[in-house]
Amino acid sequence: MFQPAFPLTLNHANAALAAGLDAIRSGETRFDMGQVTAVDSAAVAILLAWRRAAAQQGAALSFSNFPPTLHSLAELYGVAGMLHA
Repeated sequence: MFQPAFPLTLNHANAALAAGLDAIRSGETRFDMGQVTAVDSAAVAILLAWRRAAAQQGAALSFSNFPPTLHSLAELYGVAGMLHA
């Protein structure tokens, strides 16, 4: 299980995206978001990019333990159902 313990923010987007892509390449499909330290609108884009990358490899990601702020952003952008937030 991949447990990002870093910000999912614009300032950290490249590193966060790369860490998740590395996890996907190594076969991780369960992402526990409970240790994420901060989010902004970039978090939604990062999660969607991770989902897309997994789908390209024939895998489906499952996300769990969304922090309330991340859940709110997913709802705001209309993608909570897609992310199962």
